[in-house]
Amino acid sequence: MEGQGVTADPQLQQFIEVESQKQRFQQLVHQMTEVCWDKCMDKPGPKLDSRTETCFVNCVERFIDTSQFILNRLEQTQRGKVSLSESMSD
Repeated sequence: MEGQGVTADPQLQQFIEVESQKQRFQQLVHQMTEVCWDKCMDKPGPKLDSRTETCFVNCVERFIDTSQFILNRLEQTQRGKVSLSESMSD
């Protein structure tokens, strides 16, 4: 085994990446649930009243919008760093 690189099987790498994405998604859902529950739920009952339901809908939509904005911003920043490093290597 000496002399072999530390390169992993591409299928294994992809599997690990997919599982990591699933884990991040589950964490986001858990975080969103916790934030929106604390914000919107005054007193649990057998049914959601319209105010509570509207609060949950708005909370989830804002959470998704904010998460998407942050992801887009991080992608732009990352692309900017890649472009900068490529232009510096020329």
